[in-house]
Amino acid sequence: MKTNASNAKKTYQIQQVIAGIILLIGGLLVAIPFIWMILSAFKPESEVLQLTPTLWPETITTKNFIYLFENMNFAVYLRNTIIIVLFSFVGLFFNAMAGYAFAKYKFKGRDKLFYLVLATMMIPGQVTMIPVYLILNQMGLTNTMAGVVLPGLVGAFSIFLFRQFMSTIPDELLEAARLDGASEFRVFMQLILPISKPIMAVQGILTFIAGWNSFLWPLIIANDESLYTLSVGLSLLKGQYGGNFALQMAGSTFMVIPIVIIFIIFQKHIIEGYTISGMK
Repeated sequence: MKTNASNAKKTYQIQQVIAGIILLIGGLLVAIPFIWMILSAFKPESEVLQLTPTLWPETITTKNFIYLFENMNFAVYLRNTIIIVLFSFVGLFFNAMAGYAFAKYKFKGRDKLFYLVLATMMIPGQVTMIPVYLILNQMGLTNTMAGVVLPGLVGAFSIFLFRQFMSTIPDELLEAARLDGASEFRVFMQLILPISKPIMAVQGILTFIAGWNSFLWPLIIANDESLYTLSVGLSLLKGQYGGNFALQMAGSTFMVIPIVIIFIIFQKHIIEGYTISGMK
């Protein structure tokens, strides 16, 4: 019996080692293009185009990044992207309030309204872009930062996740806080939000990624280059400097690195974002 158990343990350990090696090789294969992109961003163009490619730069330079900010208005694109991200976090607070209302308040038509919100998740965003554009045009908000920000303040998926999580909070906690004289807003701010830190973390990360990668809507609503985001600027870079690969690598690196850092630090919460919707 001991021999069988020992053999089974050794077999399991061998399988774990083999699986680890396979995952390591796969991870390296996936990471190599990103590593090459980052290192190429610090190479001069002549080194990028040489017939014998090198992974590590022979001559390290930051001229590509300097050129982006001095000649390609990347400082303006970065400012606009940060503004969109910050207002997206304001919208995150509104989504949390809506999710709390659907989870803990009983009002006429609540379920039907929630199903209507869920139904909007099945409509592709491209379908609603023209109606939203026409509405904003009537309001005089086209080619403005407000027009870029407003459509992304609330989202059905975010409301759904908040509602799913907040439904698990015991009603007894809310009743106890109300009996102590807390207002509804105080209950939400000092009780619900602290308890909802896990889902807030998940949604905060997803909100940052969505805001940082915003491309199509800013390109549609804004005619002025001063309102473009980093994603739009990267597209312009590809069109204007299609032959300058080092410069494109620098722009791509500047765009991707924050997302990679966020993912590495908060990958646990990102994974939770894909599982939390199944909570009972």
